[in-house]
Amino acid sequence: MGPVAAELIITGVVHGVGYRYYCYRKAQALSVKGWVANRHDGSVAVWAEGVRSAVEALIVELKLGPPASTVTNVAVKWREFSGRYDSFNIEMG
Repeated sequence: MGPVAAELIITGVVHGVGYRYYCYRKAQALSVKGWVANRHDGSVAVWAEGVRSAVEALIVELKLGPPASTVTNVAVKWREFSGRYDSFNIEMG
């Protein structure tokens, strides 16, 4: 199996609680590439690429979130791997 990509939308109390930095640290630890950004509607968007088991492990971590967050949903759409990312970044939303 080759690398995969996932587009994620996380809802709940995920702004102002360190959620993007939490996601960044977890993605770095799992060697997942892509980005995380706050959205204007109060949710967080993530594009994650890498080995499927690593992306799935990141999804598990994102369902937990940092202690100050309350995650109510992580919507996952599996996408085609793009290979255009060589790191994981926090984007301004």
